Amino acid sequence: MMNNSMKLEFLSISENEGFARAAVAAFIAQLNPTLDELDDIKTAVSEAVTNAIVHGYAGGLGTVHITCVLNENNTIISVADMGRGIENIDLARTPLYTSSDGGERSGLGFTVMETFMDSIEVLSTPGKGTVVTMKKKVGLAGELPVCV
Repeated sequence: MMNNSMKLEFLSISENEGFARAAVAAFIAQLNPTLDELDDIKTAVSEAVTNAIVHGYAGGLGTVHITCVLNENNTIISVADMGRGIENIDLARTPLYTSSDGGERSGLGFTVMETFMDSIEVLSTPGKGTVVTMKKKVGLAGELPVCV
């Protein structure tokens, strides 16, 4: 398979989270991932997009950027915002930590991303935004591929 990539931008409103999941899943389907692999990726994308909307823009309006790169059976997905940024990335990656006011968030976003992807990297600058880059190998498990 040749390399392929795509870019997607949308407003930071919660209704677009499902759109982002579906768009990334449709793009990655060309690698013939298993259903489990596709579900893992969709869940991780959902968490990264929710992080950008809820924490990056904190209820304000901004743009969420997604880039997907396919290289052989490797997927590289970056979710970026130009929002508040993260003061302490190590603390933010701690299970149950949340910067959300009101206590309605569980603080498991990064933990979920780490669980479902092979690796994640978080780069952030306070006042300038955050980029979460996630990687996962797909289509190698020997299970039946997803038919789209």
